[in-house]
Amino acid sequence: MDKKTTIKNLARASFEKGGFNGAWLYAEKGEIVSKGALGFRDPEDKQPLTEDSIFQLASVTKQFTAAAVMLARRQGLLDLDDEITKYFPEIPYPGVTVRHLLTHTSGIPDYFDDADWFIKIWKEEKRVPGNNEILRFLCETKAKPYFAPGEGLEYSNTGYNLLALLVEQRSGVPFEDFLQKNIFAPAGMTATRCCHIRRDGVPFENYAQATVFEDGKYVADVDSDEYGDVAAFDGLNGDDYVYTNIFDMLKWDRALREGKVLTLEEQQLMYTPAKLGNGEDAVLDEDEGLGYGFGWGTGRDEKLGRIVSHSGGMPGVATWFERFIDADRMLVILTCRDFADVRAYLSFEKGLKRIARGKEPESVVAIEDIAIKDPDKSKWECFCGKYEHPEDADFIVDEVWMQDGELYARSIDEDGDEMRFRLYPIGENAFGRKGGMIQLTFGDGCVMYDDFTCRKL
Repeated sequence: MDKKTTIKNLARASFEKGGFNGAWLYAEKGEIVSKGALGFRDPEDKQPLTEDSIFQLASVTKQFTAAAVMLARRQGLLDLDDEITKYFPEIPYPGVTVRHLLTHTSGIPDYFDDADWFIKIWKEEKRVPGNNEILRFLCETKAKPYFAPGEGLEYSNTGYNLLALLVEQRSGVPFEDFLQKNIFAPAGMTATRCCHIRRDGVPFENYAQATVFEDGKYVADVDSDEYGDVAAFDGLNGDDYVYTNIFDMLKWDRALREGKVLTLEEQQLMYTPAKLGNGEDAVLDEDEGLGYGFGWGTGRDEKLGRIVSHSGGMPGVATWFERFIDADRMLVILTCRDFADVRAYLSFEKGLKRIARGKEPESVVAIEDIAIKDPDKSKWECFCGKYEHPEDADFIVDEVWMQDGELYARSIDEDGDEMRFRLYPIGENAFGRKGGMIQLTFGDGCVMYDDFTCRKL
């Protein structure tokens, strides 16, 4: 397989089908096999992306926060089994350790569960809350923990905000500066910064603007009616807000392999999956067989050995970074725009992952590729109407209707935001959409999706 040509063709196909708008790099033993950039870094399609464009990493940031904690540990500033109340006694979550925060086993709720707290300050006080206010947030909201410390694994950005604040407090250095001095500079990552673009302005000339699709057009995330509130969280640290390019991520991979920032022993500890209090492995993704170490999802491949990875996502941003520890390979994908067709992106991402594992990729597929041509529409009118709302659903189909001979639906997400989209026939009484992978199947007076069956009202 000609990996370079195959990856380039996959990227082009995904871009043309509305899937990929970003940059990628795949390397083996430190040598670049394939790299490139396709699409635009502005909503108006005036500024083409380049290979050195700067992207927001979103949650891929967490590995740098975890590295900072390990360096603070090396300096004797903290211990992994220290209770967090030792440093922040006001926090109403006793028994939580630094290790719990690193592995998402603390039970401390994610701040997105109470996002209105930050949005209120941003709107009423006309300022972006700083990361130091995460303590005030926890004390004022007093949200019920997901579980007792060490008794489960539930992804929580808040834990990484606390870790960033802990490193800052113990080192006496702003977290952004700690990363720059102790991680980015030693690794040679000259294009990388931890910064707050929405709060302080853009420090990069070639920044790839996070862009969302709204009302039939692309807009910057901060200009979006639905996602503009993202600015309210831009003062936080630890869970996000590292910006970089594909070449610096390769430098990071090499710096880790060569022990420039973290020793191999420290990395081994970080790549070890968490254990729960009952001795069982804490599982991040059962389908993928992934555990979670310190800022890394961790798993194994039968032929290639240990693989560590992390994804990232924010409005208009999707990122992926994985390292093959034993096989010495790395893959990074950075994007800055909502997918016009989710299938077209996911099949591209899946294809690159297969190539990295020495397997032939499947073709890039968009919804139009699998939609039934000239479908029988005689039943479609009986699918139309309002549907009941299932409890505890993140995605609710509220109404279905016909428009210009096609079927459309309105959904409501967990935040109460509405979406309208066309339904494409992909099977008998089964439909898909461009903006997601969910399948709607209509029965006798009902619609089925996920594990729900909802009656027509």
